[in-house]
Amino acid sequence: MVTRRMTRRRLLKTSAATVGTILMPELVGRAADSVVPQFETLSTDHFWYRLQPAGVYIDSQRENKAFGYAEERILLSEDNGHTWPHRVAFPDAKRITFSCILKNGNILFGTGSKLYLSTDNLKTYRPVTVKDTNGSDYVPHVPQNAKNPGWYFHTLSGINTWDVSGEEMLVWGNYCNVLGGATPVNIYYSTDSGNTVKVAYAFGQNPFFRDNGSAGGGRKGKLLGNAENPVICRHTHSVAYNPVENAFYACTGDLDRGVGRECHWLRGTYDAKKDRWDWQILVSDRSNSRYKSGGINFVDGQLYWISDSNGAKPHDRGIFRCDPADLTRPEKHTLLFNPQVESANMIIQDDVILASHCAPASPMGTGIVVSTDSGKTWAQYDLKEYGRRSPTRFHQKNSDGWFRVDLRSGWIKHAEVLFIKPKKQLFQKHANATNHARKG
Repeated sequence: MVTRRMTRRRLLKTSAATVGTILMPELVGRAADSVVPQFETLSTDHFWYRLQPAGVYIDSQRENKAFGYAEERILLSEDNGHTWPHRVAFPDAKRITFSCILKNGNILFGTGSKLYLSTDNLKTYRPVTVKDTNGSDYVPHVPQNAKNPGWYFHTLSGINTWDVSGEEMLVWGNYCNVLGGATPVNIYYSTDSGNTVKVAYAFGQNPFFRDNGSAGGGRKGKLLGNAENPVICRHTHSVAYNPVENAFYACTGDLDRGVGRECHWLRGTYDAKKDRWDWQILVSDRSNSRYKSGGINFVDGQLYWISDSNGAKPHDRGIFRCDPADLTRPEKHTLLFNPQVESANMIIQDDVILASHCAPASPMGTGIVVSTDSGKTWAQYDLKEYGRRSPTRFHQKNSDGWFRVDLRSGWIKHAEVLFIKPKKQLFQKHANATNHARKG
């Protein structure tokens, strides 16, 4: 029998009177714990949480399915990771940096500069050759160091697929030039469940991230990227779709290095009949601004994002909301909450907002930011038992109600996988009862 514990955690006090009420922690009754029957589960006032079970790194999830990897094999579960009936040998399993479960059950996954697709629940898989913007094969560069081929497909976002005019589209940008070798920065897409993957947008050649054989690249070596594009960046932070506009938004990082700004917001529209993209640069700004950001979400046509502002002070940080048409007008932005720490990771689903702290910049070990009422009230928790970790790649809830989150050591090296289940209804009933008692 698994022992489950309720733990009361310290809530960071933040001066945010103008952006919402901070809920002080109140212990939720133990009876609620009985609704979380799997593995060892810990608790805050706002959510239950647990690490994945040992043995399989659960890299992505969708509804009841989970894709994971272990020593030289990849695995598929159809009951949210309780059992793994589908598996196949894959020698480079621990080099996987990207995976996505498509609506029709296909699984697209990548290691370094290689991309693979399984269409039969991992009975088999095949390599996928990416197509360039002109229709030719997109050939990855020959790395100076074979151990560092580049993170061509790695992404910070857990949500990479959307329903676009009745068809599923997969669109994502690579977060790279930190580990795995110097890498060209691209936005990729697929309209046929991963059978064909193409480059939607190719950023220019950044002279600070040449292939010199190192894990992050440097000032010497081979230039990578689109030589005809003057727009440069270090990596992509987020790509998201707004169905109200039928448009995609993307944002990038990272710093100001004296050869052109790297923090951009782009807006892209896709013409399915012509299989053609139109991308426009909306904003290019410095690294200490709110436009160095990530975690793009759209809810009811409104744009939400979280600032990753750093560099020279003062830092323009927080979780913001605006009409997409007002993105370039800061005076039209609503600051929902300021965690006082840089971050590029956030998800919104069913009125729950989850975001995180970047561990190297945070006073917390593992910092989680949460709102269960669409941003009216906020709390922050330190899951310090996991050490210094940066939560990234927030996946939508599975069919058991659990969000899936990468825990990265530093801010990007793979470490563990965390699952979070909001106590939305229980907590709101508790808060309402408390408010009623205070009024009485």
